[in-house]
Amino acid sequence: MSHNKRLAAAYTTVDLNKSYALSEAIALAKSNAKAKFDETIELTMNLGIDPRHADQMVRGLVGLPNGTGKTLRVGVFARGAKADEARAAGADVVGAEDLGEKIQAGEIDFDRCIATPDMMALVGRLGKILGPRGLMPNPRLGTVTMDVKGAITAAKAGQVEFRAEKAGIVHAGIGKASFTEEKLLENAKAFADAIIKARPTGAKGNYVQKAAVSSSMGPGVRVDVATLGG
Repeated sequence: MSHNKRLAAAYTTVDLNKSYALSEAIALAKSNAKAKFDETIELTMNLGIDPRHADQMVRGLVGLPNGTGKTLRVGVFARGAKADEARAAGADVVGAEDLGEKIQAGEIDFDRCIATPDMMALVGRLGKILGPRGLMPNPRLGTVTMDVKGAITAAKAGQVEFRAEKAGIVHAGIGKASFTEEKLLENAKAFADAIIKARPTGAKGNYVQKAAVSSSMGPGVRVDVATLGG
């Protein structure tokens, strides 16, 4: 079946005017994930915020109880014993000035960047490269830390980073289509709970305005926000 025919068939199973309970939306998205690869199931939430204002930014990390199904590559800026600790903990890339030179040359072989506090003077000079990619280490996110092992272990175990985009949209992969519905639901609730708890002081009125679940190649399924929890 061609992609267009597959997508058209998937749309016939979804009522675009209906808001489904979270569990129903996940079941529909999973059943419509029929590509030849293991599609990612994603939860998207539209928030009543304006991230351009500092008191309305929503950003953080959340550990998904069943992982993401994706192998996260971790890069670590550290020296000496902390560099050794990072390698032993399973970091994919570890370095200092040498790692900075690779990044400046366009070699970014990681999805999460962790740094010890003493390395931030060096890392700060890479802000124009790492920042736009969402890779800049941040103390508030636990990615600037002396607990290198703990940060790497959490990242590898299924921790996802979230950050509201300009339109107030926040999203994350909550697992793979091969996951059971129960595992996807547990992950979705953990993610939604983290977003709800991260409500900024500047948010007024209705915070979670819309939500949807989709697979990589499938249609979005609108979610009844009342079933997200919180």
